[in-house]
Amino acid sequence: MKRPVQVTLLVLGGLGLLHASLFTDLCLRYVKEGLRPMLIASGALLLVLGLLDAASGRGRGDQGHGHDGHGDSGHGHGGHGDSGHGGHAHSGHDHSRTPRIAWLLFLPVLSLLFYAPPALGAYTAAREAPKAVKEQEHFDPLPRTSPLPMTLTDFTTRVQQDREQAVKGRSIRMTGFVTPDKRGGGWYLTRIIFSCCAADAQSVKVRVYGKPALPADTWVAVTGTWHPGGTLGTRSAPAALDARTVERIVRPVNAYTDDLPLAPSR
Repeated sequence: MKRPVQVTLLVLGGLGLLHASLFTDLCLRYVKEGLRPMLIASGALLLVLGLLDAASGRGRGDQGHGHDGHGDSGHGHGGHGDSGHGGHAHSGHDHSRTPRIAWLLFLPVLSLLFYAPPALGAYTAAREAPKAVKEQEHFDPLPRTSPLPMTLTDFTTRVQQDREQAVKGRSIRMTGFVTPDKRGGGWYLTRIIFSCCAADAQSVKVRVYGKPALPADTWVAVTGTWHPGGTLGTRSAPAALDARTVERIVRPVNAYTDDLPLAPSR
């Protein structure tokens, strides 16, 4: 891979990272919000390195041209000098080559600029087990707000571990995207959560009853009550909701967290 190509790769890589992390929110499809500053810094560094490399290469080219002119005047002493230095110059060439597979580095770089891979969604969530909820012994009293905004994680934890059964009979409001049940006949309200990046993504799902499924990956706000089953406050209780309303909502910018739903518009 020749120097101009290497410089181009550095510059495009820097621009791609800056495009994904500084000028748009594409990076939030792949990493947590807290890693955005590091991506911005990395993009800026790659861009600066590429520009410096291009500038230094141009400087070396100018100097080389001057030496060539001097060498040409020296050739007037006779052809013997040419033959004497030809072998030395040839032996000084660098014949090492970057493997052709290195050209594949352009694919992820160009994808950041022109084609962003799709965000994780229902396809991923339908093919993995739900995230295991952490053990919790103490629960604070729930607010009297109705409907009560909850995260999917908090709802699941309350249903399966809160011995006080505080969610029983309460109107709950949660948001997420639609994941059809791969066994057919139902759907889940879903969130995918990043611990660090897309590679460690986990899903949390709540089964929804009483309302037909919207298309997969549709973001919705669901209001309803806990769907009875098993013993509330134990692992036998399902994380499920009898839906009263299902409303389409706009996909949040930072979709890979389990945030509280926004208050419904009046």
